[in-house]
Amino acid sequence: SPFAACKKRLFELEEAEGGFDQFTRSYKTFGVQRQPDNSLFFKEWAPAAEALFLTGDFNGWDKFSHPYTKKDFGKWELILPPKHDKSPAVDHHTKLKVVVHTKEGERLYRISPWAKYVNREEKSVIYDWVHWDPPQPYNVIHPRPAKPTSLRIYEAHVGIASPEGKIASYTNFTNNVLPRIKDLGYNCIQLMAVMEHAYYASFGYQITSFFAASSRYGTPDELKELIDVAHSMGIVVLLDVVHSHASKNTEDGLNHFDGSNSCYFHSPPRGEHKLWDSRLFNYSSWEVLRFLLSNLRWWMEEYRFDGFRFDGVTSMLYHHHGIGSGFSGDYSEYFGLQVDEDSLVYLMLANHILHTLYPDCITVAEDVSGMPALCRPVEEGGLGFDYRLAMAIPDKWIQILKELKDEDWNIGNITHTLTNRRYGEKCIAYAESHDQALVGDKTLAFWLMDKEMYTNMSSLIPMNPIINRGIQLHKMIRLITHGLGGEGYLNFIGNEFGHPEWLDFPREGNNQSYHYARRQFNLVDMDHLRYCQLYAFDRDMNRTEDKYGWLAAPPAYVSAKHEEDKVIVFDRANVVFIFNFHPNKSFQGYRVGVEVPGKYKIKLDSDMVQYGGHGRLDHGTEFFTEAQPFNGPSTKVFCINVELQSCGLLFCRFREQIC
Repeated sequence: SPFAACKKRLFELEEAEGGFDQFTRSYKTFGVQRQPDNSLFFKEWAPAAEALFLTGDFNGWDKFSHPYTKKDFGKWELILPPKHDKSPAVDHHTKLKVVVHTKEGERLYRISPWAKYVNREEKSVIYDWVHWDPPQPYNVIHPRPAKPTSLRIYEAHVGIASPEGKIASYTNFTNNVLPRIKDLGYNCIQLMAVMEHAYYASFGYQITSFFAASSRYGTPDELKELIDVAHSMGIVVLLDVVHSHASKNTEDGLNHFDGSNSCYFHSPPRGEHKLWDSRLFNYSSWEVLRFLLSNLRWWMEEYRFDGFRFDGVTSMLYHHHGIGSGFSGDYSEYFGLQVDEDSLVYLMLANHILHTLYPDCITVAEDVSGMPALCRPVEEGGLGFDYRLAMAIPDKWIQILKELKDEDWNIGNITHTLTNRRYGEKCIAYAESHDQALVGDKTLAFWLMDKEMYTNMSSLIPMNPIINRGIQLHKMIRLITHGLGGEGYLNFIGNEFGHPEWLDFPREGNNQSYHYARRQFNLVDMDHLRYCQLYAFDRDMNRTEDKYGWLAAPPAYVSAKHEEDKVIVFDRANVVFIFNFHPNKSFQGYRVGVEVPGKYKIKLDSDMVQYGGHGRLDHGTEFFTEAQPFNGPSTKVFCINVELQSCGLLFCRFREQIC
């Protein structure tokens, strides 16, 4: 079983490497290391190479003057003594290359897989390995915040995080975006596209240098500062880590590092992903485990990330990579020869090691298949993730908005999608992430209001029917997803205020335009536009969750889902949620069952004027429960009678300590 294989691997690590703690710190021995006497120690794994040399600015790019010495198990080592003035032989911010001689007589120029910094000159296509050893490295000031009980995630991409048509910086994010995230009430940031990727338009998913933070946004120290400042605000930061595949690039990637078609990867065809045009890791290889597990440790230790969102987990779990496979939930789809046991063992090892070394570490799996026990502890035989992304929910919202008129919404189907998850395995619910905003699709706000957003978002003019319905549904979709859909919530940068249009990175097909690769925060800052009303609702929704903690509570009890009235009612964490999705019907004295008798008051109302609503409900009203027959005379339940407009409502039973 994978569990037995995982235990066996841990035992082997103990025997051969002195345990996983030592093994996962291999970034301190591989690549380049400055020793106490300022000599430099270089080490690489290149099993198929005939010879290795080091070249660079330090030796005038001499290709033969500095050979590596061959060691056991395909390892190569080189020591460079310090200069006469006792300073290191390679200066900070100078270029290096590994010269690989293959058995076929080829000479290849490569970047170390362990390179900590790479960058690209303006006119160049290829990235350069740059020695990073600053004289005054960044010193961390703030401790890591405690692990949140309710996870409210702000998914963000540094490069698009400004209204300007250019690649934005780590510093811009620290100064201009972090305060917004804090104000909005998110307690976790999921940073995309940080691991270095040569092709910007890959959205950070075709990694070329696994240990390098992308230099297009700034320096490693500026990223460290970003995370440190987030910590000072009580916000944890997750890295979107891509260990499911790697870029096919050879000159500035891992591919063909030692001249062979395998090395870090399986040989083709197993080592190639046909759909992604990328290489697939050999998770059974000792040195690949060293590389990937040390990579996780590096981001935790060096940059002080608080955990990871693992990308492409479905592709890892199955030999078919999810290509052409639908998942119905039948157990035969999850347990059989189609499952890649090597990948399973790698993920179990990663989660076991991370949670042992960092008890507050958070790991999230991007898996569309619904693999059972993905989010159960490794010691139970699970894969050990803390959360999985509830990927069916955004797909459902997009499908509804694309295909159905308002009056045809299937209330039972919406409720089923939002509650359909395994008990005891935590899910992160979201109405839309970066996936839904990519070119070819569009943001929920744009699905709802489309071109009307260009001319009719002013709050100085009355709302037309499309803007009115769009703004109300944008808030209601988010609130019901937040309240009913999971044990965590995620929002993609800009969508909290109804960002228009879609995302498209500069590429040949759009004349290298940055027009759609930015976030127009300037729209929120204009008081006369309605974007600030959506922003205010998102902020107050998060702050209300922070007060009542429904994400950390057991799953909701759905007491009503009425097809004709388009009404959904549920209880969670001492809070009653009521939604009226009917496009044109409001209700007086609508009877709603509640769990606990007493006095109830409105605590959040999407129809309030400051949220772009119509302010039709009196918040001073107190609702007292009555014992009434419900579904027949023999059953008595406690009910409150409420007025229902087209909005989402949140009621709390009035006790001083709760409300």
